[in-house]
Amino acid sequence: MFEYDKEGSCEGTEQLQERLELVEERIRQIGEESLKKDNFADYFRQMAEFMGLTMQVRRAVEDGSIRDWSLKEHEKMNRALYADIAPEHYDSSYGNPAYAVKKLGEEYGAMFSMLYAELRALIAYAYENRIYNYTILCELFVQIYACFTDEQGTSCREVQQIIYWFFHDYSEIFSEQNICEMIDPSYDFFTRIVMDSELTDLRYLYLYGEPVGKNEIGLANYFQSLSEQEIQAMADTYTEGYRIGFEVTGKDLSIKSTVNIYYAIGMERMVRAAITNFEKMGLKPTVYRNAISSFKNRGNGRQGCYATSINKQFDYDHKDDRALYFDKAFVERKLETIRTTYEANRSLASAYAGPAVIEVFGEAPFEPVNKPEALHYTDKQNQLNVYHASESGRITNQYIKGEERSFTIIAYPIPEIGPKFEEIFAKTVEINTLDYTLYRDMQQKIIDVLNQGVRAHIKGKNGNETDLWVSLYHLDDPEHQTIFENCVADVNIPVGEVFTSPVLKGTTGVLHVSSVYLNELRYDDLKVTFTDGMVTDYSCHNFDTEEENRAYFYDNVLMHHDTLPMGEFAIGTNTTAYRMARDYQIADKLPILIAEKTGPHFAVGDTCYSHAEDTPVYNADGKEIVARDNEISILRKEDPAKAYFNCHTDITIPFEELDYILVERADRSTAYIIKDGRFVVPGTEELNRPLE
Repeated sequence: MFEYDKEGSCEGTEQLQERLELVEERIRQIGEESLKKDNFADYFRQMAEFMGLTMQVRRAVEDGSIRDWSLKEHEKMNRALYADIAPEHYDSSYGNPAYAVKKLGEEYGAMFSMLYAELRALIAYAYENRIYNYTILCELFVQIYACFTDEQGTSCREVQQIIYWFFHDYSEIFSEQNICEMIDPSYDFFTRIVMDSELTDLRYLYLYGEPVGKNEIGLANYFQSLSEQEIQAMADTYTEGYRIGFEVTGKDLSIKSTVNIYYAIGMERMVRAAITNFEKMGLKPTVYRNAISSFKNRGNGRQGCYATSINKQFDYDHKDDRALYFDKAFVERKLETIRTTYEANRSLASAYAGPAVIEVFGEAPFEPVNKPEALHYTDKQNQLNVYHASESGRITNQYIKGEERSFTIIAYPIPEIGPKFEEIFAKTVEINTLDYTLYRDMQQKIIDVLNQGVRAHIKGKNGNETDLWVSLYHLDDPEHQTIFENCVADVNIPVGEVFTSPVLKGTTGVLHVSSVYLNELRYDDLKVTFTDGMVTDYSCHNFDTEEENRAYFYDNVLMHHDTLPMGEFAIGTNTTAYRMARDYQIADKLPILIAEKTGPHFAVGDTCYSHAEDTPVYNADGKEIVARDNEISILRKEDPAKAYFNCHTDITIPFEELDYILVERADRSTAYIIKDGRFVVPGTEELNRPLE
């Protein structure tokens, strides 16, 4: 009996190698064969040619010759692997569901476009030399091809069943891999690239198997231009924020031994310094690849090690691809595998400290085109998605306890942001290292006023129709308790907000923003109505029909829930970041991480204390932040499945659209926090300087 290796293979090397050789030989033959269904011949020929390129990579990785490739050879292969989904070629790519349906018909088009997107995972498997994953995906393709060479013909249902059973049969292996890549530092493909590569030789960028473009090359060159002191300072800001996050929340970092690092390709100099810092804290890095398979929900945001998107429309078109095989049996099997994998790796899971995230911003704003030809979840599948997210989150929290883990997030621009990239980068570094004591003291003055209130009123201006009342937590002991957290750039860099979990009952009104980016997608004229803290209506004007606009918000903000609570009310105070956005005209390119610090914002979804509500948290003045729960999250004590939604999306009102924020006391007297878009609490005048 064979033990599972890191790829999940339970076979010996010889058997696996034999399977690989057979399937590769079969794929090489496909380009020379003819099919009775001529309209499918071009599809299979193109896919076989693409897979032939991945075979070249796989063999070069296997024999080590890839290290001898010249920069031009790497560039040529990278272009060849990704050319078909580049925007200039996408109209005639089978990766485009609209084109696939046009060429293959409605019955097969969406399914074969999904298969096309799935087979692109072969690029990563080839570069990582993951032979088992590579082999089974090739076998899937050959099995489907065989249906079209059968004398008796085939049916769409037969092909769909082959794909269905592929994901069901290999669900255990894929789930186990996903978890182990996050918690087990021996999965070190990415760590070795960072720590062992000669970073002045840009050939290393191509060893990831990700698309390498101007952003990746530009970042790598820019980071090479920085001094050791500058690199170390950036790494220190990032890792110290992570360490302090444990300290201020009273969590014991010494019991942890792994940290999960997210980073953009091109940032290796900083990541290398950060890994060294983390090792001094007793933490080994884990790094996994951004999702390459529908199994891992490819196309729904970037995590792990990632390149900037080569085509966001391709990502958007394929974000629901697992609808082809997503059912109750699949979900239950996957959940059971998650549970058994964590149980088998209990010590690794308990040693996991949480993610340390480096985000990037500056990509061209993206407004998706909704394509009816793409795969979409049914209402029943949307309900299953909610159930799956809730249950997998609950299981994960049993082994990686929320009250014991932490995180940090920091963001930097990429060259795509424009000709002033280096200037904006330097300004971002400045924003990430603002004097937190100055903000801490000013924010405390704001909190002192807010703590007097029973509710807050937020009103828009200049066409902004926001008119919203937010109920605030009642303090039993104002001398030792506080409603708002004073956020001073530890886990959440840069500095600049005070936030709370609002009381849902009485939190009612309309939130309106003329234009906002949420999870990398643009929303025009967004309105969200809250009744007793729950979303009861919503609209935007991105598409021609109300149905499309509502589906857009439902899919990408509500995350397939019928409603979500307001999980956070916050006032961003980083007016320096706000001014940077206006000076460089990049407000539409800022990540939520920075954008949320540039005005009042409201999150739909879980609270900021999700899965850690029972862990005491204190501000610098020693007062405990007691508003950690709301009427939904408190349900965890009875039924955890009803308490969490596993999503949290911030919606920010810019200062030029904000009339006022006032707090109302129990006696109906009021005090302004912001009036006519300016801070008016005595002692916060410095916050208004960047707004002038």
